[in-house]
Amino acid sequence: MVLESSYQQFDQSSEGEGEGQERNVDRDETPLDSGVIIHVVPESGKTRWNHIEDLDSFFTRMYHYHQRHGFACMMLQEVLELGQFIFVISFSVFLFHCIDYSILFKDKRPSNTDKISISDAILSSKECLASMGLVTWISILVASIFWFLRVVKVLYHFVQYWDIKSFFNIALKINDNDLDNLTWHEVQKKIIEVQKEQEMCIHKRELTELDIYHRILRFKNYIVAMINKSLLPVRLKIPFFGDIIFMTQGLKYNLELLLFWGPWSPFENSWHLQEDYKKLNKRQELGRSLSKYILWIGIANLVLCPLILLWQILYSFFNYGELLKREPGALGTRMWSLYGKLYLRHFNELDHELNARLNRAYRPASKYMSMFTSPLVTVIAKNVAFIFGSIFAVFLILTFYDEDFLTVEHVFMIMTVSGSVAAICRSLVPDENLVWCPESLLTAVLAHTHYRPDSWQGQAHTQTTRSQVAQLFQYRAVHLLEELMSPLLTPYILCFHLRYKALDIVDFYRNFTIEVTGVGDICSFAQMDVRKHGNPMWQTLPQSPINKEPERPEYSDLQIGNINKYIPLCSNQYTQAEDGKTELSLIHFTLTNPEWKPPSHAENFVAALRERAKREATAAQLENNPLYASLSSVSSLGPEYNDIVSNILRSPIMNQVSMPNTNYNYTHQPTGMSLHTSINGQNVCSTSGNTAIRRNVNRAEGPLHIGEKGLLYSLQQVIGGSYQSLETSAFSSGQQEMHTIQHTVPLELTAVDMSLSTLYLHEIHHRQIRRQSQKETVNKTIWQRDAFQDLATLPEAGQERAPLLAHPDSSPRNKTS
Repeated sequence: MVLESSYQQFDQSSEGEGEGQERNVDRDETPLDSGVIIHVVPESGKTRWNHIEDLDSFFTRMYHYHQRHGFACMMLQEVLELGQFIFVISFSVFLFHCIDYSILFKDKRPSNTDKISISDAILSSKECLASMGLVTWISILVASIFWFLRVVKVLYHFVQYWDIKSFFNIALKINDNDLDNLTWHEVQKKIIEVQKEQEMCIHKRELTELDIYHRILRFKNYIVAMINKSLLPVRLKIPFFGDIIFMTQGLKYNLELLLFWGPWSPFENSWHLQEDYKKLNKRQELGRSLSKYILWIGIANLVLCPLILLWQILYSFFNYGELLKREPGALGTRMWSLYGKLYLRHFNELDHELNARLNRAYRPASKYMSMFTSPLVTVIAKNVAFIFGSIFAVFLILTFYDEDFLTVEHVFMIMTVSGSVAAICRSLVPDENLVWCPESLLTAVLAHTHYRPDSWQGQAHTQTTRSQVAQLFQYRAVHLLEELMSPLLTPYILCFHLRYKALDIVDFYRNFTIEVTGVGDICSFAQMDVRKHGNPMWQTLPQSPINKEPERPEYSDLQIGNINKYIPLCSNQYTQAEDGKTELSLIHFTLTNPEWKPPSHAENFVAALRERAKREATAAQLENNPLYASLSSVSSLGPEYNDIVSNILRSPIMNQVSMPNTNYNYTHQPTGMSLHTSINGQNVCSTSGNTAIRRNVNRAEGPLHIGEKGLLYSLQQVIGGSYQSLETSAFSSGQQEMHTIQHTVPLELTAVDMSLSTLYLHEIHHRQIRRQSQKETVNKTIWQRDAFQDLATLPEAGQERAPLLAHPDSSPRNKTS
């Protein structure tokens, strides 16, 4: 048996070198004479995960493994999905070809019996096969091929995730039973530590939190940036409906196939963009080539349209049939649209973090949308509900009187239809006790979604704003209709819209792709560089793009801001992210990853925001004070938020300031009582004592402790409270004396910090917009393009790295549906 070993050269000069340098390892040649030679025998588990070639897939599988509760749950789900596919196909064939509906509907009598049973209506196997035509056999053949490919994929996943299971159990020392008790933040910390031992990435000695996010979200960051810059053609003009935003799972799948992982995609592999896409002289050639591929994919979608449409109809029928019978008003509920999830997503935000935010925003968004009712629709709905409800009530009484009444033809159908119509109509009638407060509700939505167009400010009561919110928060019935229409509209969008964006897509890849050591090619927006992609209207101090010097702020800013520290911006209208996405993404990532060490420009931006908040907290003048306006908005989000804000506002320093007349409904719990919070619908019980019960925290947003980079920590320093007092207030603000507890807090606290930061930054942004409009300078047209201004008309469009992007704005900030 040969014992595999390695030699490492160790000398004093190699000590303390940069973290991106590889170690000198050579097994075949004799090491250099200088220095000391150390004979190293590899550890048993070290070489197994040493130098993983595709770290993108490896980290992505690790994330899914953690979020989907381990190996057993994942494999069981995939195997059952295979069985579900067989059931849908076989059951559909059975319904179409193996049932004699004339007997089932009593159009003819079965022989030798007067009583009809289900077996009498089922045809024999020979009769079933004889009734199948060419279309049925082709459908079965295609479905069989697809199912076989799914089986191969499941077997491949079995091997892959078994390796991930071994990595969790051996390298990370995490058992599957403990996955639900660990946050992704804790798992990520273990991965960073294991990297130092296993050297999964040989290009960097140490990995950062941002490196892991970049690898998991490489393609997702690209598509989020494309949506943000209005590059993808998601807006359609439909007769009688006007402009609508159309984004479905089928269209998204085709976009990812074409742009990221398909055989003709611009990416050479999962971490490297083809070199030709980085060359300006290849622009026209690549544009024509990509346009041709898009056309061929569109034609393929058109050919497969009948089969895909049939599958969509059958799957939707089986999926929603029982739900509609049980809950007739289910299609009247709302859900976040696929476009809304992309528009509201931060750069470098994982799925569970996004879902946590949207789940918190669901209730205020539903209340906001339900406030807008048409008086005409209300009158009609009340009368229709009365008529159909009366019919249903009479039929129900007759059924109680005599059960044989149900055997009368069409009675059951009439009861079902009348009950469903009555339920749907009642859902259209507004609550009589509803209070009209659209601005407060939309602010509550903003606190969790973090994004809204500037046009919504002060316009929450208008139908225009309501229509734009509906593009992000649509009816489930609209979602179902879009998915059913997707097989028909996807080929049209690919062939007649996306194909003509091919050159713009090539330019986007060239202009917004950078190479990061140890990570590969990523979207430059994902770096969250406020200098290159920031917007001066979202900075803590107004910036001048011409002389790169800070403008002299108003009197209130001289009291609050620090004029000696500012961030010189190198961005322009073409390179800056819209709606403050760069700035908000940076704040979000900083809060959810407090151990991350950002570059100096990012650290300066976050520090400047904290410094401004601390100065405003002690400012004597409360008029137009963004911090107090933000705290007032946060206090209305819920009891947990109320308690934290009240802890800040009751401080001695705050009491010295003349507080505005704001009625806070503070509700305190007695000492020792537990405060129940929830995340993603799962309860998490935290007590006010020295222990905290943790369960189902695998989808927690960020760490379970307060970071020192947030506004809450900064304000706690200003008011003179201890680090733990803010945490204690989240458990039980009714205590007379706040004592030290564990460094563990309810899951909502990171969300509170981010909500406060979001509202505070939006207040600063709108304040600077008002100042900018009052000055009426030339800079207004430089940094804030007109609502319908094409990017091709911008001054930067003539530069080499600013290609023409002549496309309409597809964000909801200026359109209505």
